[in-house]
Amino acid sequence: MVGTHDGEVRGRWREQGKTRSAAFLGIPFAKAPVGDLRFAAPEAVDAWTGVRDALEYGPTPKRGEPDSGMIPEQVVPGDSTLNADVFTPRPGDTEAGLPVLVWIHGGGYYEGSPASPWYDGRTYNRDGVVTVTLSYRLGFDGFGWIEGAPANRGVLDWIAGLEWVQRNIREFGGDPDRVTVSGQSAGGGAALTLLGMECAQHLFSGIHSISGALGDRPKEEAIEFARQLGQQLGVEPTAEALRAVPEDRIYEVQQVLDTPPGLDYLKSMVQDGPLLAPVVDGELIKRPTFESYALGIGADKTLMLGATDEEFLVLTMGQSKQFQQVPLAGLLDSVGLSGDVQHQYVQAHDDYVARGNAAVLGRYLSDGIFRSTVVRAARARSGERTWVYRFAFVSGSYGLSGHCLDVPFWFDCLDSTDVALHTGENPPQALATAMHSAAVSFIATGTPGWPSWAEDAGVVEVFGGTQAAVRSHGDFDDVEMLLDQPFRR
Repeated sequence: MVGTHDGEVRGRWREQGKTRSAAFLGIPFAKAPVGDLRFAAPEAVDAWTGVRDALEYGPTPKRGEPDSGMIPEQVVPGDSTLNADVFTPRPGDTEAGLPVLVWIHGGGYYEGSPASPWYDGRTYNRDGVVTVTLSYRLGFDGFGWIEGAPANRGVLDWIAGLEWVQRNIREFGGDPDRVTVSGQSAGGGAALTLLGMECAQHLFSGIHSISGALGDRPKEEAIEFARQLGQQLGVEPTAEALRAVPEDRIYEVQQVLDTPPGLDYLKSMVQDGPLLAPVVDGELIKRPTFESYALGIGADKTLMLGATDEEFLVLTMGQSKQFQQVPLAGLLDSVGLSGDVQHQYVQAHDDYVARGNAAVLGRYLSDGIFRSTVVRAARARSGERTWVYRFAFVSGSYGLSGHCLDVPFWFDCLDSTDVALHTGENPPQALATAMHSAAVSFIATGTPGWPSWAEDAGVVEVFGGTQAAVRSHGDFDDVEMLLDQPFRR
């Protein structure tokens, strides 16, 4: 049992080999966002008396069936969806002062769940790191522009969760002054967003962004999306009117509006990012994230970031025959890559040209959304206190170094649910050891063990090539021609 500022919670000890750690699941950090609170800023929970069981994952903002994507993520019904899960080797030891990892899950800002065996913190606990996973409102409920409601409610949820960590983590053995925020995909984008927010700087000391998909949606576009959604629903896009619309109906309409037909969808993914994502509202998020970095926001924080080699090839390789029937130049024109930039890009990716049009298109999605973001972030910060990696391991199951494939390596959980299904049989433990050790070092000491971008411009730690980890240079040079493109990220 551990006493939080809101009341006592009861967790469960777990044993795995020589590792003993405790899990406290489903602890609410804010009231249930339903009724009058549905589109409100997160509100502090009421204190309770007695002991509250924290033995099962709490309700998740994700509804319906579990995702069919790579990461096994549980869907839990219920209203009280704003919860923290804490994994710790030293519950109740307020003097332990262990470093803390706070994990924000991905899912494009409209899917995903913190309740996944891949996100269990037991291996970080083994290595002396307290781990917390946070939930947040998704889709339109979390990020849609609504008249009469605060913008960026999902972002406010991240902040409320991090504030809960600051108030309570010492009771779980953690040090509130050594908090690293990490996440993958949208969760990695969340971490990058927080790094550029003045009002969030006191909540963490470091950021680990894994395949970060940045939002930075312009306010005007968010307002227009809300107008279209209200029109489809037959209501005004106001908080009062939308509270009467069931979640599943809003979800159904947002899916249609967020998925333009054909290649327009791929073009939108690269150039604009997700339609439902953090909005540059001028108040909470004052300016685009990289502009904030250039102004020095977050410069005193550490940042480790990177991407997989072939994040989104899986989206295009299933249509190889169709894409091969279209001239490559026309195909790339359709997704916004043309002229001299297209020529330079094709020349820099002759190995993908040899694999066919679908491979080039998939690599372009990977570069435009993820890999160029790595370089933009490092340069916006002038490389200061910034470390860059590249994930190059190729799945034995589908022959790609794809999106989400690196997560079980960072968590050193190769024996977890469905991992071998995606990595192939006998995934290399040496790679998981190298990556997890780098993450633990970064969380505990502020450096992952290789030179920073400022110390050695262009230096990259490559995970998963012929060896578990090798030092390299110039691994992101093949996105150089994309850096001046008017991408949102």
